Amino acid sequence: MSGLLQDKVVVVSGVGPGLGRSIAVRSAAAGADVVLAARTEARLAEVAKEVTALGRRAVTFRTDIRKDDDVEALAEGALTAFGRVDALINNAFAIPPLEKLSDVDPDGIRRGFETNVLAALALTRRFLPALQDSAGAVVFINSAVLRHSRLTFGPYKMAKAALLALAQNLATEVGPQGVRVNSVAPGYIWADNLKWYFDYLAGERGVTSKEVYDETAADLDLRRLPEPDEIADAVVFLASSMASGITGQCLDVNCGEWHH
Repeated sequence: MSGLLQDKVVVVSGVGPGLGRSIAVRSAAAGADVVLAARTEARLAEVAKEVTALGRRAVTFRTDIRKDDDVEALAEGALTAFGRVDALINNAFAIPPLEKLSDVDPDGIRRGFETNVLAALALTRRFLPALQDSAGAVVFINSAVLRHSRLTFGPYKMAKAALLALAQNLATEVGPQGVRVNSVAPGYIWADNLKWYFDYLAGERGVTSKEVYDETAADLDLRRLPEPDEIADAVVFLASSMASGITGQCLDVNCGEWHH
């Protein structure tokens, strides 16, 4: 990945211990300076240290993307720090209630849309002038929930399907200004949250976590689950000039769980 984003400025929302961290660190490894946004200051500080350890600059902003003032401060702070923005990675998300559509409280669906769709749009709109100046890129982190209709995932699929529509239409709108807009849809992500869940399932069933992992991976073409860095590398690719002719697309990273 070295040099793929050399001297670019990448903004990452939703920086946490899993995918958000990987996107930030892999962007730095590819040569980018990174603007980190999240609600938890401790996580921001930890990831900033990793970025600077790679010889790149990092600035952090405690940000709730649902709040206009936070979004404004993030955008102004990024431009003050670096003078430009070359890529915006929309990674912040919220999982709505995992219930059947016939049962779920509509307010839960609305809250999911607020963060996953409307806040992501507001954040992107605020950065569009800078991205137009740099002929930059936007990458939305979507989900493999797009590819199935499993029970209880309806509210989440509704939000992520709307996010995909947002990305596709935005690609058409801003393409004439040189801005590319794409999506990455991860499947399982072998990070702390999933590891905890597999430990929980193993305890409930009286088996080992490895057995749960192997059973899950058996249905994937590569017989393993994607690591956060593998998904982050797809994001870095779409943000880079290597993807200069790609816009309006959704790249699935799922080790072959779903074909699209």
